[in-house]
Amino acid sequence: MADSYDLTVIGTGPGGYVCAIRAAQLGMNVAVVEKRATHGGTCLNVGCIPSKALLHASEMFEEAGHHFAHLGIEVAPKLDLKAMMGHKDETVEANVRGVEFLLKKNKITAYHGTGRIVAAGAVEVTPEKGKAETIKTKNIVIATGSHVMPLPGLRIDEKSILSSDGAIALDKVPGTLLVIGAGVIGLELGSVWRRLGAEVIVVEFLDRILPGMDGDVARTFQRALKKQGMTFRLSTRVTGAKKAGKGLKVTMEPAAGGRPETLDADAVLVAIGRRAYTAGLGLEELGIALDKQGRVKTDAHFKTGIDGIYAIGDAIAGPMLAHKAEDEGVAVAEILAGQSGHVNYDVIPGVVYTTPEVAAVGQTEEELKDAGIAYVSGKFPFTANGRAKAMRKTDGFIKVLADAKTDRVLGVHMVGASVGEMIHEAAVLMEFGGSAEDLARTCHAHPTMSEAVKEAAMALAKRAIHM
Repeated sequence: MADSYDLTVIGTGPGGYVCAIRAAQLGMNVAVVEKRATHGGTCLNVGCIPSKALLHASEMFEEAGHHFAHLGIEVAPKLDLKAMMGHKDETVEANVRGVEFLLKKNKITAYHGTGRIVAAGAVEVTPEKGKAETIKTKNIVIATGSHVMPLPGLRIDEKSILSSDGAIALDKVPGTLLVIGAGVIGLELGSVWRRLGAEVIVVEFLDRILPGMDGDVARTFQRALKKQGMTFRLSTRVTGAKKAGKGLKVTMEPAAGGRPETLDADAVLVAIGRRAYTAGLGLEELGIALDKQGRVKTDAHFKTGIDGIYAIGDAIAGPMLAHKAEDEGVAVAEILAGQSGHVNYDVIPGVVYTTPEVAAVGQTEEELKDAGIAYVSGKFPFTANGRAKAMRKTDGFIKVLADAKTDRVLGVHMVGASVGEMIHEAAVLMEFGGSAEDLARTCHAHPTMSEAVKEAAMALAKRAIHM
């Protein structure tokens, strides 16, 4: 039996390593178990961080090739994909090294290997080489994240049929990339390769893109992506893909049933979602309940049915977002320390890091209508914003939704340049129960894109100035 700990966290993605660090700050003796050679989980190694490195690099490539001339800058950019991938890899390495440093700084013991809970208070760690050892621990937090959801009929080989892992590591630009799934991952990675020269076709089973996000935003965003050259096949299902020479023959049919058709593609990206990674943890043997999606069932304080065993992040219900997992990690660490850790699930922002960006926090118009909540809406377009005009970034708008009786802000939805940064003033306002009037009365610097947020809040009372 190895040393005894106050807390052992299985998984060092954003939820896991943040939980471990917060627990160490609160005076606990903490261990982490990570099956990868590096810390940071999917997000830092093959997800959020490398994809954002490629999104930024490909955006700069497109700006230089298609938009600089409008600003009086003449250049002729040449793509060096190997160097771009090098930038991505350097970004990943810097981030995972940063997490390793933080764990050491906070005196957290790291075990590399596959973790399995053998009993309440005991975690077995099996390294790739060598013998398994068992950690004795007062508490356990499951932070094992999620993995790619496969599509029946398509075998992912990371060469021509890709998951997101393969789509951030291609060694050449595909002539035609067919993306299955019009959610965040599919649209982000599809936009990377579209900018770099691929023809991108997005196939979605539903009749809209970005399911779950505000419909008004989704429609405007789809128009912007179509203008950039992306093609959409909505209400369509992919039924198979076969090798044909150097490419693929992809078969599809209407979602409601109908005549099938075949499309040629050089690569297919399967981006239909992710599912909780809980296999091999020993949960069934312990009697820890899972829901129909394979996520760990917990109470309001993240505790499973067994005392001393908790779960957070993608392993439990809720949006599969790194920052949601981080907040849950902090909350459970504080709960274990006797404090009142809490996560406000009504104020978790979501961002799509494309061009333009999409950002949202709170309820959508569709959700408010379904709940029978009376609301008012204020909207302001970037075409009427001075800074946006100066930057030639006028696609999109800001929309503020507020309670019709109390004026309390219930949701804010944005599509436009840099809205992923702008959404947080809405999140802070909502965290403190602020009203649209509070937002409208807050002085915003001029000229800024953020002025559109103020104007949208003013538009609720039909008093926007610049529209």
